[in-house]
Amino acid sequence: MDKGKKVASATDFLQNLKLSSVSSSRPDPSYTRITASLRPKGAPDKKTKPPSLVGLCLMVVGKHFEDIVSDLEAIAGCFPADVKMVMAAIARRRRLLDDNVILSLADSSWEILDLSGSDVSDRGLKELAKRCRSLRAVDISQCERITVASVSELVQQCHSLETLRCGGCQRSDYTARSCLSMLKPKLNDTAGESWEEIDATEIVHGAQSLNWLVWPRIDQGSVEDLATECPRIMVNPRPSPFSLRGMQVPREALPDIILDDPFVQEIEPTTWETKGSKPRQVSLSPNGSSGELSLAEKFRLAFLERDTRLAPKRAKSARQHQRRAEREWIAGDANARAVALASQVNKSLQTRKLG
Repeated sequence: MDKGKKVASATDFLQNLKLSSVSSSRPDPSYTRITASLRPKGAPDKKTKPPSLVGLCLMVVGKHFEDIVSDLEAIAGCFPADVKMVMAAIARRRRLLDDNVILSLADSSWEILDLSGSDVSDRGLKELAKRCRSLRAVDISQCERITVASVSELVQQCHSLETLRCGGCQRSDYTARSCLSMLKPKLNDTAGESWEEIDATEIVHGAQSLNWLVWPRIDQGSVEDLATECPRIMVNPRPSPFSLRGMQVPREALPDIILDDPFVQEIEPTTWETKGSKPRQVSLSPNGSSGELSLAEKFRLAFLERDTRLAPKRAKSARQHQRRAEREWIAGDANARAVALASQVNKSLQTRKLG
């Protein structure tokens, strides 16, 4: 009997011990209210992750970036690609990004390139297109020194280009409007006598992979033109829980984002927030004011646009004129006709041998 009582009392003691330990592990509601009242307003509940050692070093370098610009080409070769990208983003925010700086930092593995609001010119963008052929997203908005010539080189060299961000100022809007024709697929050579004469490589032209065009102040006529002739390209896509035409809108194509922001997340904004170095923001208002171009500059840009547009037509006309002259020569000369027939027979025999 005494043994049974001892077992029962021991069981009750263990149960009370377990319950008391569980209840003590729970926070006291009053204590929670007190600590919440002492926490500053707006302070996050979770502690922010401290910057890495590389991030701290880049902050120091970024604050004194203008002191290393002259030696950047010599020292940047040993930097990893992601470090070069961070340095380019800091230089852009400090308005130090030009042809020399971006070419010193350019890496062939880059997939994103943000040149918005920089002093990069056609020379820099052409060389970047040759070096960084894996680019998927490029931002050239508010780049007043970039014209149709370098954008054409970018489209030809970077076949993986999916997102292009442009516009933002009057001159950049003019460049974007002039580039629309080269974004559409078209034939390189339509002067052949039949479809058999057109090589397969001549059919593929234009921006082969471009799906997203971010141009805040695009005119309605250009939108309708793209929708008719190249419906694959989506203009100014908006974030949506549903995919557009079976494709999810990537972050690079969303409005109101800065393309290179993910690379400077752990860099303190004080690194580039110095006097006179605040980055320019792209105005999304269609009625945004910008510097008016001079009359001479308007004429020059209009001439360049017309010359670029008519160049393929002039080349086609020259080829047609040459072929017409050859046919007339063959029709009026028996020897020339014999040479042409022999050439056709020779070509036919070579085709059979290859087959």
